[in-house]
Amino acid sequence: QVQLVESGGGLVQPGGSLSLSCAVSGSIFSINTMGWYRQAPGKERELVAYITSGGSTNYADSVKGRFTISRDNAENRVYLQMNSLKPMDTAVYYCNAELKKYSWQGYSELWGQGTLVTVSS
Repeated sequence: QVQLVESGGGLVQPGGSLSLSCAVSGSIFSINTMGWYRQAPGKERELVAYITSGGSTNYADSVKGRFTISRDNAENRVYLQMNSLKPMDTAVYYCNAELKKYSWQGYSELWGQGTLVTVSS
């Protein structure tokens, strides 16, 4: 079974940095877009950033200049480097990927289990 496995969450002080990683577990044919979303308590899930298979990126306005998304296509991994963290960044961060397990399939969306990032002094 194909899964997305996230790691790297935790507690960090305001102004600090944290790096998240997400790996595709299981055999797949290809991955299209990969991204990170977050959901703060009492709020809806929102897009943080995404990166296409060709390397094009897009960021939420709230994280531009502070967060960097990258991917390793050979390792089927996506990363999120978060700098200058603010209390407003506190949320559960979810990895997302559009992938196909077999060549004849269309792309389907897969979500990770989420990792908690807490920014607090």
